[in-house]
Amino acid sequence: MDNKPIIYVDADACPVKDEVVKVAERLDLIVTFVSNGGLRPSRDPMIRNVVVSKGADAADDWIVENSRANDIVVTADIPLAARAVALGAHVLGPTGKPFTPETIGMAVAMRDLKQHLRETGESKGYNASFAPQDRSRFLGALDQMARRAVKVAATGGAPA
Repeated sequence: MDNKPIIYVDADACPVKDEVVKVAERLDLIVTFVSNGGLRPSRDPMIRNVVVSKGADAADDWIVENSRANDIVVTADIPLAARAVALGAHVLGPTGKPFTPETIGMAVAMRDLKQHLRETGESKGYNASFAPQDRSRFLGALDQMARRAVKVAATGGAPA
């Protein structure tokens, strides 16, 4: 059985799909893009596209049901990140920010606070725009994370 990590991408509105493919090709890893639709098919056998129903958390649920410890999940969705971290997956946001067991609690708390502020009208809820340095930071972080996961899989060790 192949023990290599798989990269799962929460692909709806993901701005770093090309960067994921670039890292995966370099390390010979399978990428699974999960979306509610609108994915461009690929002829590359290492790239899989999964289209789920249009339910609110259908893509998130599919990713959680199919990923395992030491796999990599790329998402900006904090609740999905928390679920994936709980499975032992490596989780990375599209700006290159990793979500870890040590940081996910604060990320969830900040998300909840921001949601509360939007609901009460205290905040307009504007998010910072995605910048070129975010893309660069993501590429470096994913490469480092994927190399670490491949090494863990090769040695049969526990995910770090």
